[in-house]
Amino acid sequence: MSEKITVPTLGESVTEATVSKWLKSQGEKVVADEPIVELETDKVNVEVPSPSNGVLGSIEVKEGETVNVGSILGTISDSMKNDSISPKEVKSYSPPKKSANKGPKLFDDSKNDTEQVKKIKPKIEDQVLKLDIEKVEDQPLILENVHIENKVSEKSLKIKKEKKVSPAARKMASEAKIDLDKVSGTGKNGIILKEDIMGLMGSKPAPSERKIKHGPEERVKMTRLRLTIAKRLKEAQENAAMLTTFNEVDMSEVIAMRNNYKDEFQQNYGIKLGFMSFFVKACVIGLKNFPAINSEVQGEEIVYKNYYNISIAVGTDKGLVVPVLRETDEMSFADIEKNISDLSQKARNGKITIEDLQGGTFTITNGGIYGSMLSTPILNPPQSAVLGMHNILERPVVVNGNIEVRPIMYLALSYDHRIVDGKEAVSFLKIIKESLEQPKRLFLNI
Repeated sequence: MSEKITVPTLGESVTEATVSKWLKSQGEKVVADEPIVELETDKVNVEVPSPSNGVLGSIEVKEGETVNVGSILGTISDSMKNDSISPKEVKSYSPPKKSANKGPKLFDDSKNDTEQVKKIKPKIEDQVLKLDIEKVEDQPLILENVHIENKVSEKSLKIKKEKKVSPAARKMASEAKIDLDKVSGTGKNGIILKEDIMGLMGSKPAPSERKIKHGPEERVKMTRLRLTIAKRLKEAQENAAMLTTFNEVDMSEVIAMRNNYKDEFQQNYGIKLGFMSFFVKACVIGLKNFPAINSEVQGEEIVYKNYYNISIAVGTDKGLVVPVLRETDEMSFADIEKNISDLSQKARNGKITIEDLQGGTFTITNGGIYGSMLSTPILNPPQSAVLGMHNILERPVVVNGNIEVRPIMYLALSYDHRIVDGKEAVSFLKIIKESLEQPKRLFLNI
């Protein structure tokens, strides 16, 4: 008996997938519900489990091929059949015949055993002693000499590795971040001189390792996720009247509050207190005040959403994914931090599901973790707005007529100008700014 492995339902609007990788080989044993093949969709990677215990009997679709929902990927065969041995394979067994002992006969069966042992014992001891002496005479000093030679050679090698460097050369190499092991000294006894470093700095650099490995160009097929990201972003630019507005926020108060309570927060809730929970809370207040930013266009209608599902952009090795925090207006700071941590971990481990990515009403993306100072984020359709966070840098600002150095973050709000007016967008950013510069407002919901 064999059972078919089929492509499962992959979620709303997902009808096909690409076979990314077979996790089991043909003929390999599998257990029920054990992942056996990985499918790549335009949103996430999905692992297809084995429907039963057995062995992977056949692979119908190769890696890299596209399949539709319900298609047959392979079969699982009954392991009992494969493990059983047919009668034809069973061969008769007969024990090997004992070979006659050609050595000298020590005992005579016709005589008393005790007397024979007494007579033969001295002869056996003499033979054993002789063999031991021969072994000792064959070996000794040669082995010890080899051991000493090895030690000497290792020591000499260690001495050779220690290069002599002049102080000026060492300083110049340190400033230029030059590996001295790759420098040949021209001074007396091989000492590395300042001129050696200068000569190396003026020499032609070696080609990159990637160029050596792959040549001048390399071509790699885009993953379905990357293709979908490119398609959706291009559609966002073509279909929406996208505009971006900017503001800056003084992060002093948020940083101070975080530093004051981060230890107690982690002790009580088992999660670190980050900046993202402050931004999520601030966005919820802004979205409640300006519902157009939490809406979408459907045909000739505007759909206003009275729930606040915040999409959080997470960068992975395979591309950008945007899992969703649901009902954030009903979440505490600890709930937000825990859910962000869990979703980020799932995304980076490739365990994110279709359900985790659906239903977002507004997006937050944080390019600041990669060092971005300013950007114009692109909409995440069908949403009408996205907030871009950036890195925090100390900058001189005027506070009450005095110049002070404050930790400043630039904010960027990209929005669909078809349904969001400039006044609403600017006012929304202003609420974000006020809520973060006076974080006590977050707890008062004002």
